[in-house]
Amino acid sequence: MRTLPKRLKKGDTVGIISPSSPPNQENLKKALPFLEELGLNVKLGKSVYEVNGYLAGTDEERLADLHAMFEDPEVSGIFCAGGGYGAARYADQIDYAMIKENPKVFWGYSDITFLHTAIGEYANLVTFHGSMLASDVGKPEFHERSRRMFGQLFGPFELHYTEEVSPLETMVGGVAQGELVGGNLSLIRSAIGTKFDLDVKGKILLIEDVDEEPAEVDEILNHLRMARKFDEAAGIIIGDFKNAEPKKRKPSLTLEQVLDNCFSDLKIPVVKGFKIGHCEPHFSIPLGALAKLDADAKTLTILPGVQ
Repeated sequence: MRTLPKRLKKGDTVGIISPSSPPNQENLKKALPFLEELGLNVKLGKSVYEVNGYLAGTDEERLADLHAMFEDPEVSGIFCAGGGYGAARYADQIDYAMIKENPKVFWGYSDITFLHTAIGEYANLVTFHGSMLASDVGKPEFHERSRRMFGQLFGPFELHYTEEVSPLETMVGGVAQGELVGGNLSLIRSAIGTKFDLDVKGKILLIEDVDEEPAEVDEILNHLRMARKFDEAAGIIIGDFKNAEPKKRKPSLTLEQVLDNCFSDLKIPVVKGFKIGHCEPHFSIPLGALAKLDADAKTLTILPGVQ
């Protein structure tokens, strides 16, 4: 069992960091009032406004922000402003023992998948795959359901995903129970062969991605297949694959054909259609929490991510 961070309360201070690429500053500015509406005070990391090419400051600056927010006793939770690229560059330098001693809400997705995996493995902490401030909250299309998902941080309650949220398709029937792990497909693949290789044995694996055309999704899935990830998992939930359209490679298989080819013959429950990923609404979830996937009933139940 992973450690559950303490729930947030009105009046708490939360830290904002940019672990990867520079966030859109205008969108970030528009997002901050949302946190204030939740009753939270905001503390910005030093590298949030930094630009170092495609990185939000140097690796040392971004790592220092991450460490500072976990160490700061006045900070109760940490939200990522955006993703992009760069979190993996300093993952081997993170003080996981310190994070384990200071468990807090940690919230983000996309490139942050690498940090979710690393913190889950080496700090044994439940973290949250959820909408980010500049990438999502500060945009006009930020959905009311996405907004409501932040409520799970203020009290321990179960999450229930049914077809009331979105249409779901059972690719392989059955029931699976286990820790919910995963996130961005490209980031999961990038960790294979490293000390941050995602452990999926007996767990429910989430995959999602953005801007990968079907041939690229096919290549990544085949890599995971040969790495035996799908043999080891207890079940698979397929999230949103935004903009998964042929661009460079035409003619092309469709994304649906790629997914069917990869998953339809597995012996574990597989369900696709979850609005989890680079989409609106975005159903935010606690990674490392226990979950039950009922592919026959098309439901996903997740135990609380906070205590």
